[in-house]
Amino acid sequence: MQLPEHIQIDDLALLVNQKIEITTEAENRVKTNRAYLDNKLKTGDTFYGINTGFGSLCNVRIKDEELAQLQVNLVCSHACGMGDEVPQEIVRLMLLLKVHGLSRGYSGVRPEIVQRLAHFYNYGITPVVYELGSLGASGDLAPLAHLSLPIFGAGMVKYKNVLMPAKEALLLTGLEPIGLAAKEGLALLNGTQFMSSYLSYSLITAKRLMNWANVIGALSADAFMAKDEPFKPAIHRVRPHKGQIECAQKILQLLAGSEIQALPKTQVQDPYSFRCMPQVHGATADVLEMVIKVLETEINSVTDNPIVFHDEDAIMSGGNFHGQPLALHADFLAIAMAEIANISERRTYLLVSGNRGLAPFLAPNAGLNSGFMIAQYTAAAIVSQNKQYCTPASVDSIVSSNGQEDHVSMGANAVVKLLKVIKNVQRVLAIELLTASQALDMRRPYKTSPALEKVWSSLRSVANFMQEDEILHDKLIAAERLLDLEPSL
Repeated sequence: MQLPEHIQIDDLALLVNQKIEITTEAENRVKTNRAYLDNKLKTGDTFYGINTGFGSLCNVRIKDEELAQLQVNLVCSHACGMGDEVPQEIVRLMLLLKVHGLSRGYSGVRPEIVQRLAHFYNYGITPVVYELGSLGASGDLAPLAHLSLPIFGAGMVKYKNVLMPAKEALLLTGLEPIGLAAKEGLALLNGTQFMSSYLSYSLITAKRLMNWANVIGALSADAFMAKDEPFKPAIHRVRPHKGQIECAQKILQLLAGSEIQALPKTQVQDPYSFRCMPQVHGATADVLEMVIKVLETEINSVTDNPIVFHDEDAIMSGGNFHGQPLALHADFLAIAMAEIANISERRTYLLVSGNRGLAPFLAPNAGLNSGFMIAQYTAAAIVSQNKQYCTPASVDSIVSSNGQEDHVSMGANAVVKLLKVIKNVQRVLAIELLTASQALDMRRPYKTSPALEKVWSSLRSVANFMQEDEILHDKLIAAERLLDLEPSL
């Protein structure tokens, strides 16, 4: 599949399981750009990172015969990652986005470097990259160094899910190591592909979980005998936030045809966690849409340094690798998604509270059985952890490189903890789904809507009604895995 000129978030979900091709137009751009750089180097002029040292060593001129070694030294010295390994699916996104970024034709690399990264992607050679090491400002230096080591046969990779030295994987796939030429190590290491890949993966997951949040919230509303009045169009017409309107419409559609909704209700109004779902879910949906726009701008940009403008006869040193836009929006998205878990846990709490004709803790023989008492504890523990993860990383900065890099975004830390928040959101929603389904069974013979009955049926195919106490962990994990898929409506 040819890489689009402009990649959108939905493209990434499709491309991740496809082999990619670099278009002829992109390859020609890269060739033209490299030829321009080679000619400029013959003039003897000094260019940062191309024939100088790096960071605070930018004033050290490197001999022409040492320029290739300079680039290899750069990659090796910057491969300082620590901590947990980055998940393979995110490393694959890093490869994909690095190929796309270099293909813009302003990075001064040779076409064979871009093609080699595409080969890694297509052959399933996944470099081992570590979570810790990037300040999110000079580009994602340490993670991208680990991503780049296998180009010249260094570092470790996973090939066919087997950990091995990069040289061995190259041999198995018939590839030869490629040495680096002037500028190439810097182009590989400067860039925001670590932050962008984590944020992309989180956004893809968050979009799916937002669909589930509306579905599970609607299921809980019926299980709690909540009214559908708060979702009626008139209320949202007079406060027309896009996400709020769309969420209300969706929940109203999900409840359509429910026998439970047709039953008389005695309450004047419902608690906020039910009544305000459009306002809360919708606000998060609006943040999600905004972050997607920022991300799509970023992944279609040139984020290394210096930038080689062959079309303007200039090599300019700037700061496009600074991750501030990603850091700020990753922190905002973490807060927004954490709220989905917060309100979900409140609905779970109400469902197990013994109100509106439901058994305490949804236990058929409460007292002898504790039912879903501790499932709500687990949800509470998770949302509390999310609050801790939501402390913004982007408000922090630490001076590095002897003061040359004196303000950093900490975007790498922001995106890593964002993914932890989103995984926790899925767990809390899974607890609510299991709880709401137990409560719904206690409403029988009345049924919810046809759409929501399908969701209930999907859950019941992996987790049965709990008549007596049993180990809930297995049911919680089954529900969590169900949320890996789109809702079946």
